[in-house]
Amino acid sequence: MTSYYSRHVFFCCNQRDDGSPCCEDHDASSLRNYCKQQVKALGLAGQGKLRINSAGCLDRCAQGPTLVVYPEAVWYRYENRSDIDEIVAEHLVAGRIVERLKL
Repeated sequence: MTSYYSRHVFFCCNQRDDGSPCCEDHDASSLRNYCKQQVKALGLAGQGKLRINSAGCLDRCAQGPTLVVYPEAVWYRYENRSDIDEIVAEHLVAGRIVERLKL
């Protein structure tokens, strides 16, 4: 059986009410939306291709903002659109892990 998507990317978009660190403090939802737009613009979204999703807490918020790429189970920390562009180009397109952003 083949997977519905070749890769599934989950962005932690958690917002904690108690003031402890969370990914949404770093504009995670906006950067997830940006990633989703980039993947769609490259024609990489959809069945058999890539899926970009929000996730609740991935429990690594202190290291965040974070995302994880499956099926490889590679965790990344990112800061801005440049980091997202690098993850898209290197990991999602070329299949190379971006070591400098890897958790």
